[in-house]
Amino acid sequence: MAVQPFTIDVPDSILEDLKSRLERTRWPDELPGTNWEYGSNLDYVKELVEYWRAKFDWRAQERLLNSFSHFKTEVDGLDIHYIREKGKGPNPIPLVITHGWPGTFFEMYKVIPMLSDPARHGGDPADAFDVVAPSMPGYGFSGHTTERGLDVLAIGDLWAKLMSDNLGYPRFGAQGGDWGAIVTAKLGLSHSDKVIGIHSTFISRPTPYMGPGSRELSEAEKAMFQQRTDWQAAEGGYAHIQGTKPQTLSYGLNDSPAGLAAWIVEKYRTWSDCGGDVETRFTKDELLTTITIYWVTQSIGSATKLYYESLRETWRLAQGERIEVPCGIAVFPSEISVPPREWAERSYNVQQWTVMPSGGHFAALEEPVRLVEDIRNFFRPLR
Repeated sequence: MAVQPFTIDVPDSILEDLKSRLERTRWPDELPGTNWEYGSNLDYVKELVEYWRAKFDWRAQERLLNSFSHFKTEVDGLDIHYIREKGKGPNPIPLVITHGWPGTFFEMYKVIPMLSDPARHGGDPADAFDVVAPSMPGYGFSGHTTERGLDVLAIGDLWAKLMSDNLGYPRFGAQGGDWGAIVTAKLGLSHSDKVIGIHSTFISRPTPYMGPGSRELSEAEKAMFQQRTDWQAAEGGYAHIQGTKPQTLSYGLNDSPAGLAAWIVEKYRTWSDCGGDVETRFTKDELLTTITIYWVTQSIGSATKLYYESLRETWRLAQGERIEVPCGIAVFPSEISVPPREWAERSYNVQQWTVMPSGGHFAALEEPVRLVEDIRNFFRPLR
């Protein structure tokens, strides 16, 4: 399975078409004084789109992205794009880090240098990692899926092949958030012969065994279930439509860059520890680099289809089943759901539990230093 170097080089014609579409945006109206209550705020989206049209420099961002080592390879017939940065240290641990939605591999651009070359960033070379940051199938520069059934659990199996068969790592670690956390969990459960440990910033699945003989829910666990129910009622509309009718949604998002920007930026605002001002956590360039990756690869439709496939797989553990490889969990206070440790321990062999003082769903962008230090601390005794 050949590995080929890859360079991001978006044709000028695509960027020119993007600018033309931005110039011709047909704006909706908005109820006065509603701010973000009904969804993405009109004034802010206009400001973001105007920056995208007039000031955003994709070529500069392209140079930033291409400062990393990009490759493509085929895994089970799928064209997979990934960054691979070799560790600079005496014994680097191979580490696959996986993004989620609406992120991309770009979400890792701050943490990859710190993980691969710790000495250059004030750390110990002994903590170096060989970092592999893939784009999930249907996302960014990876190939789009062409058949039904490729859910998030199947991606975990793909990554096991990517790391061991394509890249030659007999043993490796895994880290992720959002969908990437579930990919990471699947690696820990089904590929424990290859995975030395897993680190996560998001605990959603697998659902532990809760049948006869299981421990009763604690008060904190009951509160978590209520919080998740309340959150789903207030914020879960995106997941319902992406999980039921992603094709219908994709016509608008794939055709209107302003619509795509509004759909994505609202999640960065709502799910981050930004206090209502999204640019306290992310620059316009960071937001638009993510959005532009979706635009130039026309991957928003294929990315949202992952919800359709994955929400039909509940992934419940059987009685006595648990992810037994060592697990480290970093708990960020503004995450979508913040479970108590006793809930995580039903499914995971939790060896490190870190409650962070700040940060939200996009930990690698919001709190890269804290996240990297937690990853280093967790994997240090596993070397």
